[in-house]
This record gives sequence, structure tokens and C-alpha cells, in this order.
Amino acid sequence: MKKIGVFLLAVAACAGTAQADDYNPFFGDFRHQIALGLGWGVDSGFIVPPPARFVPFAEAHFQYSVPSAMFYLPARLSMNVSQVVGVGHKYGWAWSRYSIPIVYLTKDLAFLNGKDWYVGAGCGGGFQVAENERIGSKLVFTLKVFAGYRLTERLASEIYVKHFSNGNTAPENNSYAFYGAGVAYNF
Repeated sequence: MKKIGVFLLAVAACAGTAQADDYNPFFGDFRHQIALGLGWGVDSGFIVPPPARFVPFAEAHFQYSVPSAMFYLPARLSMNVSQVVGVGHKYGWAWSRYSIPIVYLTKDLAFLNGKDWYVGAGCGGGFQVAENERIGSKLVFTLKVFAGYRLTERLASEIYVKHFSNGNTAPENNSYAFYGAGVAYNF
């Protein structure tokens, strides 16, 4: 029951803000965004992992977003699907055992931005299809730190560091962490 309450609180925090009328660097003049990203895994217990101990673990990510705001900061509210895929063994983990889809909601804020660039962070919550000994819960939370640049009016690129964990709602919480890059298309 505790897990469901924590998840509902995270969803309410993401959805409970009004949209600002100001310029949103994620979208420009558009109201919808789709994004694709690819990340490479890092074996780290840190929320924002150092770029060390890379492992044979990857993430493919799809995101649909709409404009939002939080405390007058430009934001985006997103539905996400990630497929994580591992191969082989490294640092005592059998990475192929953690190939699993994750579905989650996020809210990203642009803390700093200009006309064609933005830097920010986001968080959210959702579910992985099955629990395992790496993250001992189906419930997952995510934190993402990112920087983006608008290449054209409709197309943007982003680099990011992303962290998945169960928020200590289960005894096992070794997390998944990724360094990645992606593209976003506004329409």
C-alpha cells in the first residue's frame, strides 16, 4: 500500500501545475513533442552517476510531451516508455537478466534557457514490467538531468544522465543509470 501512495503522490506532483503563457524552450511555437533517445549504462549507486564503470546495459527511450510550467519555469509533462537491454556479465552483475520495459510519467523543468538552448532536470514515476534483484520492486522513480539545443524550429537534440530506482520502497535498490543522447521533434 505504501508503494501505491508514493506513486500517486509523484503523479499528482507532475500533473498538478498550470501551463504558463510564456515562451517554452522545449516547444517554441508548437504544442506537442515526440522524442527518441539512446543511453548507455553505468554501474553506480549515485543518483547522478560519475562517468565511470560503464557496463553492457543500454536504454532505448520514446517520449511524448506537452507544454507545462512549474513555479513559472517552463516545463514539459511527458509519457515515457523505455526498453532496457543488457548483455553479458560485468562487475558481478548478469546484465542480460535486466532486459525489461519501463513505463512512466515525468515532469521536466528548464532551469536555464535561451532562445535555442535549455538546461534542466526532471523526475517522475512508473512501473517496470517485473521486479528483479537489481531493483526489487515493479515501482520505479526516475531522475534526469539534461541539456538541449534546438537545431531547427521543429528539431532539437539533448544529452542526458538518467537514474531509475525504487526510492527505497524495497530492500533491493541497486538502480539503473544511463548516459544518453536523443532527438526531439515538435509539431
